[in-house]
Amino acid sequence: MEKVAVFRLLIPYLCLIARWFVSNGVAQSVKCLTSDQETLINFKNGLQDPENHLSSWQGSNCCQWSGISCKNSTGAVVAVDLHNPHPSGYDSSGRYGFWNLSGVVRPSLMKLKSLRYLDLSFNTFNGIPIPIFFGYLENLQYLNLSNAGFSGKIPPNLGNLSSLEYLDLKFSTLTVDNLEWMAGLTSLKHLMMNGVDLSMVGSDWVGTLQKLPVLMELHLSSCGLSGYIPSLAFVNFTSLAVIDLSFNMLNSKIPDWLVNISTLAYVDISSNKLYGRIPLGFSELPNLKSLNLVLNSNLTASCFQLFNGRWKNIEVLDLGYNKLHGKLPTSFGNLTSLTYVDLSANNIEGGIPSSIGKLCNLKFFDLSFNNLTESLPEILEGTENCLFRSPLHGLQHLRLSLNYFHGTLPNWLGRLENLIELDLGYNLIQGSIPSFLGSLLHLTQLGLEGNELNGTLPDSLGQLSELSIFDVSYNHLTGIVTESHFSKLTKLKILHLSSNSFTLNVSSTWVPPFQIRNLDMGSCHLGPSFPAWLKSQKEVMYLDFSNASISGSIPSWFWEISSNLSLLNVSFNQLSGQLPNPLNVAPFADVDLSSNLFEGPIPLPVVEIELLDLSNNMFSGPIPRNIGASMPNLIFLSISNNEIIGDIPASMGDINLIEVIDLSSNNLTGNITASIGNCSLLRVLDLSGNNLYGGIPYSLGQLKLLQSLHLSGNKLSGELPLSFQNLSSLETLDLGNNMMEGTIPPWIGDGFRYLRLLNLRSNSFSGELPPKLSNLSSLQVLDLAENKLSGTIPVSFGDLNAMAQVQIRNQYLFYGKYRGVYYKESLVVNVKGNAQRFSKTLSLVTSIDLSGNNLQGDLPQELTKLAGLVILNLSRNYISGQIPDRISNLRQLSSLDLSSNNLSGPIPPSMSLLSFLGFLNLSYNNFLGTIPYTGHMTTFEASSYAGNPGLCGAPLVVKCPSEETPVGGSIENYSEDKLIDTWFYLSLGLGFAAGILVPYFILAIRTSWRIAYFAFVDEVVDRLCCMRLRRTTHLGNRRRHLH
Repeated sequence: MEKVAVFRLLIPYLCLIARWFVSNGVAQSVKCLTSDQETLINFKNGLQDPENHLSSWQGSNCCQWSGISCKNSTGAVVAVDLHNPHPSGYDSSGRYGFWNLSGVVRPSLMKLKSLRYLDLSFNTFNGIPIPIFFGYLENLQYLNLSNAGFSGKIPPNLGNLSSLEYLDLKFSTLTVDNLEWMAGLTSLKHLMMNGVDLSMVGSDWVGTLQKLPVLMELHLSSCGLSGYIPSLAFVNFTSLAVIDLSFNMLNSKIPDWLVNISTLAYVDISSNKLYGRIPLGFSELPNLKSLNLVLNSNLTASCFQLFNGRWKNIEVLDLGYNKLHGKLPTSFGNLTSLTYVDLSANNIEGGIPSSIGKLCNLKFFDLSFNNLTESLPEILEGTENCLFRSPLHGLQHLRLSLNYFHGTLPNWLGRLENLIELDLGYNLIQGSIPSFLGSLLHLTQLGLEGNELNGTLPDSLGQLSELSIFDVSYNHLTGIVTESHFSKLTKLKILHLSSNSFTLNVSSTWVPPFQIRNLDMGSCHLGPSFPAWLKSQKEVMYLDFSNASISGSIPSWFWEISSNLSLLNVSFNQLSGQLPNPLNVAPFADVDLSSNLFEGPIPLPVVEIELLDLSNNMFSGPIPRNIGASMPNLIFLSISNNEIIGDIPASMGDINLIEVIDLSSNNLTGNITASIGNCSLLRVLDLSGNNLYGGIPYSLGQLKLLQSLHLSGNKLSGELPLSFQNLSSLETLDLGNNMMEGTIPPWIGDGFRYLRLLNLRSNSFSGELPPKLSNLSSLQVLDLAENKLSGTIPVSFGDLNAMAQVQIRNQYLFYGKYRGVYYKESLVVNVKGNAQRFSKTLSLVTSIDLSGNNLQGDLPQELTKLAGLVILNLSRNYISGQIPDRISNLRQLSSLDLSSNNLSGPIPPSMSLLSFLGFLNLSYNNFLGTIPYTGHMTTFEASSYAGNPGLCGAPLVVKCPSEETPVGGSIENYSEDKLIDTWFYLSLGLGFAAGILVPYFILAIRTSWRIAYFAFVDEVVDRLCCMRLRRTTHLGNRRRHLH
């Protein structure tokens, strides 16, 4: 695709060169007109030529001057070509390629009456407008002002140039109000206006352009065109071969008239906002070679219909990042002229048809990021028709990543002898890596990451001498990796082996044959000591040795080669000792030294960095006072779980771009510095588990992007700042285990639409629970335990929407994600009487804990609407009334603690339906009656019911009255009932026995009767058991009345 575009751009320059040779061939035999020579001298005098490129413009024969061509018969100047001959950037001497001609373009050029060719491209005219007099060069056929530094409006009088065939104004800061002036360019064949601002031309630009009867090429890329592409009553583009409308903002369907232009060869409408179906008529255009509709997002087509067309001469199909759907048909293999296919990022399903073997000319094939679920074809068909009789002999790039391919790698991959890039990353491919991949000697990129590959790494891969990128990370590979695996990889720059179970076994004197740039060997066994072979790698920029079983100290030589490191990750090892201070890394680096045994003071980098993670070590001493000045552009900072002392420096507020500050689990003291409120991009602030005291600064309310705030486990006092009302993005508010006081303000229920986790436990909050808390529609954890709250539980708590929904999808909560590192949200929740920290499954937890307060009143029946509730703890209050019968609606309940209250009445039998209940504590209340010891309730021990004198039955040792001989005045009634029961059960037993034995011999003969009979018996037994349960309950009630 790129080569085609480049070739089209070279066409005018090839023409120019041809003219140059022709003019030079006759330059010696013709003398220019004196008037033309004087005109050129005047023109030169207006130019500024700091590099003296026009030094040849002297002498009497201007036809011999550089860039000048004359007509052979008259000596009149016909061409002025002052374009930069090195537009790619640098000339052979190494100087910048622009000629830097600037100044004024004098109108004396109008005197060149025979001028047909004018090229001033790739100069630096410093924003001057295009001279109006250009519109009077009536014989001009070629005008190229591209990349020349002209700006302003294009003069409409250019429309007077009726002989003009080629107009190139691209990539200058030019604007146009309308295109009506173009109607006069009746001879125009090539129009290049890429980058010209056409945003004001209106919607009829197509109608104007089709007034150009012989137009062959139309280039309007990046012109700010918007809206719809207008329809046409008739099509006058009878010669149009190239149309480029890419990188605009066209929000339209593809018009029908476009597929009626039979001369079209190249169509590029990529990177717009096109929608609707891709017209099937494209496949019937006899001359179409290239179709580029990539990055429109909403173009749709059925693969079966689209690729069943003729596509007679199609070479380039670039349809990526749209909504193609369905399976690739077998007929796809009939598009035998294809050289470039990009169908990436669509919704293509199924697999790759084996008929692609017929695509003998294919060089580029990209099906990545689709929904392909089959295995790769075992064989490719039609290769006998190809010149070399081998599958896809010319294929250089094969990209199939980010699909769902399964199965093993087929043998034909090893025959793609010209393959340069093989990307199969992030699929479900199984089996081992075949050794035949080592025969692909032109391979520069091999991506097999993110699959289900197992086995060992073949030694043959070490023969890929052209390989620069090698990625097998995130598989299930095992085994020993030795020096032979890298023997000929002299060009290797990127090596990713992480997240496998490799063990690197090389000699202590090994010097790798490569100079690596990206080295990711996380989770490989590299230890026990720091790899000595790394000393030879002078170009490494990204280093990941995380979880690599390395112990001991980092050698001093490492810090001599570390100045190029933009990523340093040695986390999750057993590295120890002190680090150099300052750290020697590259500017704006990411440094992750977490989860090791480093000690000593906190090191600061010698340059600005963007990520610093020192968590889970043994660093000690204070946070450096100049931390803000040393790292003003820091984005992620974690020093959690160390032994840091002192206060939080005020300079922390000078880190304006920071998104995560995690200083938790240290020994910090003092007040929270108010300057943190200046960190306006902050998303996470975790200061929990320290010894901070004083009030919460009002300035923290300025952190409008804050999502997670943890201040728990300190000695903070005072009330909640009113400014917290501004924290509208907050998802976690964790202030537990402090000394805060005052009431819980009602405004917490307003404006916190994203709040998931609210923890205010173990403080001194008082007053009543605000009913407005029920407005927190996203709230999943409400922990207000161990305070001094009074009043009743608001019935509105039954309207907590997120708790009414069963959480079935686990969503890993993390914030401040930056280059693969992020803050992992976690929270301590009391479950089953124990404090438990949740992290990865936190999104599945729904909990209400109001224990240890002074709440009273009835247990609201409305709470039974919270069908997703997992934990409910109302213990150690003064709640009265009964447990609602509809408690069984809380089917997700795992932990229920109602202990130490004033609850009374029977325990609802429906509680046996709570099949997920793993912890139950109803102790120390006033419950009465028989414990419903059935179903799931049989899993709880007597301690769950202790301190309820009115309860009886299993699992308590206290028997219910129906199970023991009564005393006193009730003996008569009891005997009467016992007599009735005795005769009832005697007759029941005899009848039941007879009902079984009499028909036994008959039923033994007929199977169908036997099945029906025993089904009936089962139903009768069930009903009798229910009768027995009702009688027992009735008898127990009578006994309680007697006592």
